[in-house]
Amino acid sequence: MHKLKTYIVIVVLIALCQESHAQIRHGKIVYERKTNLYKKLKSDDAKDWLKESDKIKIDVFELYFNDSITLFKQQESDLREYYAWATIKNMVYQNNNTGERLTIKKIWNEEFVLKDSLVRRDWKITDSKRNICGYNCRKAIWQANDSTRIYAWYCTEIELSIGPENFIGLPGAILGLATEDGGVIYFAKSVDQTNPSPENLQLKKTKAKVYKTNELKAKLEKEFGKDRWGKEMIENNFGLW
Repeated sequence: MHKLKTYIVIVVLIALCQESHAQIRHGKIVYERKTNLYKKLKSDDAKDWLKESDKIKIDVFELYFNDSITLFKQQESDLREYYAWATIKNMVYQNNNTGERLTIKKIWNEEFVLKDSLVRRDWKITDSKRNICGYNCRKAIWQANDSTRIYAWYCTEIELSIGPENFIGLPGAILGLATEDGGVIYFAKSVDQTNPSPENLQLKKTKAKVYKTNELKAKLEKEFGKDRWGKEMIENNFGLW
């Protein structure tokens, strides 16, 4: 009888711990993004000037979140950033209550604010699993277009539908995100359950003009769409991310 009571107590404690762990509804996730510049640049001469040791560019981002708001932004650093021009660093604010999404993009050193609704994607959830940052995650797949698939790994312990950039729509937090070819990979490096301050959930003030995404894309296509570098800029900024 004594052993049975002890067993019951242990089971109850484990259940309570799991329940507590599953109720994460605010905090900060730090992501490391690895971009394969050989795959991104798609240039025949990239290997002539970009060393093999420099082909993987690492950027670090922070996602602050609570029950209704997320703010995704690049982590501040005093370190010199090599090939800073080669990757995009969007700042993304999303409000689940209003369905509003605001994105600050920097294109050729000029800031633009994009105001849109939250993005909805048709995810296919699989049985594949992996552990990321101490959390059990399940794999989901989004068919972005005829040639591109995105893999996401989400955990239900963080029960909010959140993730890096504007990627949401799964029953939990996305802790891993990758293109099928491995050209761009996000993985969480840490999860902090501290409640973010109001300042950490506010988009920075800017005097940049506000556009809808399709409006800004049409404007840039008209101005730069016939130029090789313009086409690449438009593809990079209005593709998957």
